[in-house]
Amino acid sequence: MKILTFSTLYPNAARPRHGIFVETQLRQQLKTGQVESMVVAPVPWFPSRNPLFGEYALHASAPREEQRHGIQVLHPRYLVLPKIGMTLAPYLLAQSVKPVIERVLAGYRFDLIDAHYFYPDGVAAVLLGRRFGKPVVITALGTDVNLISRYLLPRQMIVWAARHAAGIITVARALKDKLVALGVPAGRIEVLRNGVNLQLFRPVDRESWRSRLGFRRMTLLSVGNLVPLKGHDLAIRALQLLPGMELVIIGDGPEREALGTLARELGLSDRVTFVGVMAQEDLRHYFGAADALVLASSREGWANVLLESMACGTPVIASKVGGTPEVVTAAEAGLMMEERTPTALADAVRRLFEHYPDRGATRRYAEGFSWAETTAGQLRLFSRILAAGAAGRTKSEPTAGF
Repeated sequence: MKILTFSTLYPNAARPRHGIFVETQLRQQLKTGQVESMVVAPVPWFPSRNPLFGEYALHASAPREEQRHGIQVLHPRYLVLPKIGMTLAPYLLAQSVKPVIERVLAGYRFDLIDAHYFYPDGVAAVLLGRRFGKPVVITALGTDVNLISRYLLPRQMIVWAARHAAGIITVARALKDKLVALGVPAGRIEVLRNGVNLQLFRPVDRESWRSRLGFRRMTLLSVGNLVPLKGHDLAIRALQLLPGMELVIIGDGPEREALGTLARELGLSDRVTFVGVMAQEDLRHYFGAADALVLASSREGWANVLLESMACGTPVIASKVGGTPEVVTAAEAGLMMEERTPTALADAVRRLFEHYPDRGATRRYAEGFSWAETTAGQLRLFSRILAAGAAGRTKSEPTAGF
């Protein structure tokens, strides 16, 4: 099977951790030898690489084309209109990518478009699929369904895309339920959760790495972009109620300065450490050396970081959002907060350490989430769509004006 992987959530040389879970999933598919793939991963257009522009400059720095792990990846630019452009985003994305797809087809006659993220990516993919007569599979990841669907026109476009896609995948049952509530037939949706790379994320020499990383106390990790929804501030505030513990925050983002200020104002600077963004190969050392991972998010689709921590033998404490209750289902995995407050988080930490699980059992729990089952399910879906002649059935007249 020849697949065209399509997503704005895909790593590039300028942003190597952006959407890394999509790349990981594709690499698992390619390992089977049953598929070939080329990736079209559009990047927002921005005119300057000046680092003063921060995240925008990284978009401009992304290469137009690159090879990642032997996979050809194209990064066409598309126009993003701040604030007013949400409803135009799928159309602008599709229009920008259309000439690229035409060139791709000249040398790579793909069978199916595998799109990740429902809006705008999935909607744009369906527009492109209708234009080129190719079936489209869309995977819902979280914010696309949980947040963007709250807006009327995007919600209508998400439902339209779902009805015209040849296949729909969600990474958590909670996301399937959300799509069903929007009017998408349940029978058209498959739940195929993300897995964890058990070869990369594995236990380390714990005492050695604790010494090398300077962990002197019982250590909590909070990992993710430094944005409000991740709840790093809750973890800092909870530390006030947890004397003798320290918190290591891994990630970067617009909240970095505010979080540092909060730690200083609460007198916790000596117990809160910020270490920035790091490669997954380095992240596993922090997971393995820590005593627990804290994920206090206000929303999640399927939080890969939970399984990565467990695979290193470290239990988790998480808020009850999105697909998280589907990940943390046993005592050896960790536990969930009763509510999303600093007090509830501190209470959950105490409860975890009162009945701390065997780290070997935590690792074995994570082993039940390997990629094998998920990858097999994806390939079965692709095969079923192609065998049924979905390209011919889903092809229709090109969308007006496209």
